[in-house]
Amino acid sequence: MLKKTAAEGVHAEGIVIGAIIDMSSRIGKEQRAAMEIAVEDFNGTGNQTLVLHFKDSQRDPVRAALAAMDLINNQQVQAILGPQTWEEVLSVAEISSQTQVPILSLADTTPRWASERWPYLLQASPNKQEQMKAIAAVVQSGNWHQVTVIYEDTDSSFLYNSLRDVGVGVIKGVVLSTFSSTTALSEHLEKLKREQNRVFVVHLSLPLAVRLFEKANEMKMMGKDYVWIATSPVTSLVHSNASIISSSKQGIIGVKSCFPEGGHPFRKLRQRFEGGFSIENPKDESNEPGIYAAEAYDAVWTLAVAVNGSNRVGQELLGKILQVDFNGLSGKVQFIKFINERAPADKFHIINITEKGYKELGFWSKGSGFSKTIHENSICSSCMTDSEQALTPEAPRHNSRGWRIATSANPLRVGVPGKSGYREFVNVTYDHLGNSVSFSGFAIKVFNETIKRLPFDLPYEFIAFNNSSYDELVKQIYLKKYDAVVGDVVLLAKRYQYAEFTNPYTETGLMLIVPAVSGRREWSFITPFTKSMWVLIAVITVYNGFIIWLIERNHCPTLKGSMLHQIGIVLWLAFNTLFSLHGSYLQRYLVDVLRFKTQNIKNYSTLDAYAQAFKNKDITAVFLEVPLAKLFLAKYCHRFVSVGPTYKLGGFGFAFPRGSPLLPSIDEALLNVSESGTLLELEKRFITPAKCPEVEDENQSLSPDSFGTLFILTTGTSTISLAIYIFSRGISMVGYKITWRLVLAAMRYWVCQKQITRRFSNAEISVNFAPHAPGMQSLV
Repeated sequence: MLKKTAAEGVHAEGIVIGAIIDMSSRIGKEQRAAMEIAVEDFNGTGNQTLVLHFKDSQRDPVRAALAAMDLINNQQVQAILGPQTWEEVLSVAEISSQTQVPILSLADTTPRWASERWPYLLQASPNKQEQMKAIAAVVQSGNWHQVTVIYEDTDSSFLYNSLRDVGVGVIKGVVLSTFSSTTALSEHLEKLKREQNRVFVVHLSLPLAVRLFEKANEMKMMGKDYVWIATSPVTSLVHSNASIISSSKQGIIGVKSCFPEGGHPFRKLRQRFEGGFSIENPKDESNEPGIYAAEAYDAVWTLAVAVNGSNRVGQELLGKILQVDFNGLSGKVQFIKFINERAPADKFHIINITEKGYKELGFWSKGSGFSKTIHENSICSSCMTDSEQALTPEAPRHNSRGWRIATSANPLRVGVPGKSGYREFVNVTYDHLGNSVSFSGFAIKVFNETIKRLPFDLPYEFIAFNNSSYDELVKQIYLKKYDAVVGDVVLLAKRYQYAEFTNPYTETGLMLIVPAVSGRREWSFITPFTKSMWVLIAVITVYNGFIIWLIERNHCPTLKGSMLHQIGIVLWLAFNTLFSLHGSYLQRYLVDVLRFKTQNIKNYSTLDAYAQAFKNKDITAVFLEVPLAKLFLAKYCHRFVSVGPTYKLGGFGFAFPRGSPLLPSIDEALLNVSESGTLLELEKRFITPAKCPEVEDENQSLSPDSFGTLFILTTGTSTISLAIYIFSRGISMVGYKITWRLVLAAMRYWVCQKQITRRFSNAEISVNFAPHAPGMQSLV
C-alpha cells in the first residue's frame, strides 16, 4: 500500500534517488558501477549531496514493483532510475504516477502512448527506434529481401516496422523465452535449418543470444551460407563476452550505439571503472565499460542537474528534468517534451564479429546512410559496400546470399509441363530410348537467360511433369517436390495458395480471335471461283441467254425491238439466270463474325485444334491469353484477326515457393532480360516470326474442274433446245403430216400391243382355272 507522496518525503540531507537494476546481469553491473562513479563526481562538486539507493529486481516485474514501493515509502526517494526491461517499467509506472515520483526508464524502448497514461514516466536512454532503422538499412544494403526475426518475448514492433518500410519481408518470427532450454533452442534451429531463407535478425538479451549462437555453431549454422544480424543488446556488450566471439565462425554483423568513446570524459570513466569493476565482479571476462555504463552515468547527472540547488519534487522536478540539456558521455542529453523521452541517437557503428574478434566496418547515420568515418564531410552512401565481404572474409561478395544454396550436386529442381499443347512455349522431347530428355521453347529460353543474369551461380535442372493439370504442377512446389516451375503457367489467384510468382514475362490479358474478313467486302463475292471459272460462267450464261432470246423472241413482245435493246435483253437473261442460282451463297458471306454466344464454350488443347474447329464451324470465336493469341495469329496470319478489347489477366510467370528469397533477384534479372531486348528477340524467334508462314488456304477458289458435269448438262440442255427450235422452223407442212402419221402409227402400234397382251392373259387364266384339264402345253 502506498503511504507517501514525493512532497512528503523530502530529505533534508540532500538529493535522494533510487535505482532498480538487475545486479546479476552484465548490464546491471555496468549500470551500478557507472552510477556510483557519477554520484562521486557530483558530490565532489560540493554543491549538494546526492544519495543513491539500489534495489535488485532480478528482471522480475513483481520484484521491481515491490522495490519501487520500498524506495518511495521507506527511502523517500525523489526519483527512480531504471529498470532495464519494459515489463519491469510497466509494473512501476502506475506507482510513480500515483506518488508523483519521476521514473527515468533505462529500457531500450518505451511506447509513445505510455507518457500519456503515466506522465511521470520518462525514457532516459535514447529510443532504439532509429537503431532498428539502421538494422533495416543493413538488410536492405545486403539485398536480403526476406529475413527471419528471432526475438525475446518483448515488444519488437519497431524492428518489424523498420524492415517493412524498406521493403524487407519477415517470413517468420521465432519467439524465445528468456529461460528457453537448450533442447528448445535446438528444435527451433533445426526447423530454421530446413527453411530456404537463412538470414536471421537476432533481437535477444546477451545471455540468451550467446546460448543461441553456441548451439547454432554446433549445428553448423554459422558458416558462409548463413547471415546473422544482431541488435544492440548483443553488439553493445560484445566487448564483455568472449563466448559470442568464439562462436562466430563466419561472422555476425550488427549495429552498435555510437558515442564518444575516444573523448576525455569517457576515458576518465574507463580508468576509474576498470579498477572498481574488476574488484566487485572478479568472474567477469572484461572490466571495460560500454554504452549502458555511459547512459547510466548520464541518467544520474540528469537528476542531479534538475534538482541542483533546491529540493524539487513532483511536478516541479518533472518540469526541470524535461529542461535538461547537456553533452554527456553517451551523447547529447535532451528530452523531447510531450512524449517525455530522450532525443534518439542518429549515428551508429556497423560492426562485424568473427572468431578473431570484432571490427568496425563503418557508420550509419539518419538521413545520410553509410560512411567510412563519422566526420561531417565524409562520403555517405545508401549501400554498405564492405558488409557482405566482412561476413565471409575468404569468399567473394556474392556468396553470402542468405538462403539455401543450390549446388551442382544438389541443383534447383525446376518442374516443367511435359504435356504442353503449345510447343513454341515448352517442348519436351525424348530420345528413341526414352532416357535422355531435352527442353526447349520460349519459356525455357527466357528462364535460361534470366538465370544467366543473376549476380550468383544457381545450378538447376528441368524435370518433366507429365500430369496435364497445371494446378497440380504448381502444387508440387507446396509439396516440396519442386523448387520452381517454368512454363506457360498463367498467374491465377487460386494458385497463390501453393506458390508465389515472378513478374509476368509475357503481355497480360485475354484476346478474342475471329476469322478474318476481306477489306474489300463489296467484291468478296468473287473469291469462291478462279478467273477461268468466272470466264466460263460468263460464256455459258450468255450462251443460255441467247438461246432463250432466240426461242422466245417471236412469242414475247418484250424481247423485240432495236438491236441494242435485244442485246441488253440477252445479257439480262444471262445474269438473271446466274444469280437466281447463287443468291443464298452471298448471304453466307455477309454473316457478322463478331457475334458469338458465351454459353457455347468448347475447350481445345492445341492451336491447330482451334483452327480445325474454325474450319469445321464448331466455333465462331476463341479467347486466348495474349501470348497464345500472338502465336495463333502468327501461325494463321492470313485467316484470323483479334477484335474487341483485351481483358486483363495475370500473364505467364515462373513459380517459386512462398516467401522464397530468390524471387526479388529473379524479378530483377527478368527485368534485365526485358530491358536488354533479349526478351523481344526470343518472342520474335518463337512466337511472332517476321514472315507469315505459308499455309494452305482453306477457302481456295473453285476451278471449272469442280463444275464440269454441271456445265455439260446445262450446255447440253440449251443445245438440244436450240436444235429442236431450228429443226421445227426449217421443215414444211409435209413434214408436219409425216410427223402426225408417225405419231398415229406409233399410237396404233401401242394399242395393238395392249390388245395382244390382254388376250394371252385371259387364255392363261382359263387354263389355270379349268377342272380335270389334261396335260396341255403352254404357249411360249
